[in-house]
Amino acid sequence: MSEREKITVVMDQTKAIRKQKLDLWFRDSPDLGRGCALGIRIRDVLCHYHSRFQEIAVFETDQMGRMLVLDDVTMLTESDEFAYHEMIAHVPMMTHPNPSRVLVIGGGDGGTIREVLKHPGVSEVHLCEIDEEVVAVSRKFLPSLASGFDDPRVRCFYEDGALFVKKHPESYDVIIVDSTDPVGPGQVLFQPPFYRDMKRALTREGVAVTQCESIYFHPEIIGKVAAFAREIYPHVGYYHTLVPTYPSGIIGFMSCSLRHDPAAAEGMEERAAGLKDLRYYTPAIQRAAFTLPRFCEAIFRAK
Repeated sequence: MSEREKITVVMDQTKAIRKQKLDLWFRDSPDLGRGCALGIRIRDVLCHYHSRFQEIAVFETDQMGRMLVLDDVTMLTESDEFAYHEMIAHVPMMTHPNPSRVLVIGGGDGGTIREVLKHPGVSEVHLCEIDEEVVAVSRKFLPSLASGFDDPRVRCFYEDGALFVKKHPESYDVIIVDSTDPVGPGQVLFQPPFYRDMKRALTREGVAVTQCESIYFHPEIIGKVAAFAREIYPHVGYYHTLVPTYPSGIIGFMSCSLRHDPAAAEGMEERAAGLKDLRYYTPAIQRAAFTLPRFCEAIFRAK
């Protein structure tokens, strides 16, 4: 082989390697999207291993910043996580007139805690996360989300969230369930006994909000949860936020309140004016998020 031929071979191999790198993509499990899956171009794998509970990975993506993946499902990307975490946190915090003690179930990445701590009246935040490795990975690779773990008001408990609420009656003004999807261990968090236990764990004016899937891909789950939640709580509503890297680009939450209507809470403008670094949440967004498309309204009201 001549030198020119050798150089040609090396150049071809280099092009192939570059092409391979450009074509490295992560694709969500299609089971959660009814056969649809989102692909995200990956630049680097920062960590990838199995904890006692699940497979954990953090990727450096080409356009979306860092990305946390659990069991082949996208948990967040740095580019759009604010739309999820601001809405799961500030809607219940604004619904309660004076939230002081807050419980976050799941949420080991720290994003929900970060938002909760923006409220000046908060005296204590408990995080109940079953897998302490999620917290460790987030502290190392996702510091923009995990900074709240260093706040002295935050305590972490590494145990089952469903069992945790049973042990703390009348303890929390706000409970936020930042959970994975209703598969495996997360399934119990979408069942009536857990919602009843949450109610017992709330104080008199308590508010609970749970992650509750996509109106396009998971109508059966939403309808089922709404039906039994209305039998347990005086005020139940479903609201949504726009997150491009979640299935269908929309994800919703079930709001369960003992006294206050989250779509008509008073004093939100004044309180929101004191919150720093908001990129998605506004009081107007909170009110509007409870207005559902016709087909989703039918799902929510179905018995």
